[in-house]
Amino acid sequence: MGYALGLAIFGIIEMPRQTFFARSKDITPLWRHVDADGMVLGRLATRIATVLMGKHRPTYTPHVECGDYVIVTNAAKVVLTGRKAEHKMKLRYSGYPGGLKAESYGSLLKRRPEVVMEQAVRRMLPKSILGRKMFRKLKVYGGAEHPHQAQHPVPLNDHPSNPS
Repeated sequence: MGYALGLAIFGIIEMPRQTFFARSKDITPLWRHVDADGMVLGRLATRIATVLMGKHRPTYTPHVECGDYVIVTNAAKVVLTGRKAEHKMKLRYSGYPGGLKAESYGSLLKRRPEVVMEQAVRRMLPKSILGRKMFRKLKVYGGAEHPHQAQHPVPLNDHPSNPS
């Protein structure tokens, strides 16, 4: 009696031996919406990066863009834990001697809240052409309104793989 026949007798179905690879034409991206009001920046960025990469899907394939679009509203109301708002600095360099500019994340959050969220998510995505494609699917807005109502966005928690 063969191994497969023995498993069939006990009611165990044998799994296919070939690994599934998704193709880009097989994947239909959804639009997700997140309200960032009162949420911690890093924890929210991790969830967003996971959805942008497509790791929330059972058909995740590393070399295929299988993520969803994510709309983030109320980015100005995101929370930084500890004293990061005063102590963490965003540095930029002009290329000239003495051209290093530093700005605290607290003042950057007041001035341009979209940049804070975009940078947090961008740094969690792959550093490749595919990562740049994934990043283009992120739409961040400082206020509560967004122009993507026609896409019928679904809240980030309410997707089919997460019944809660």
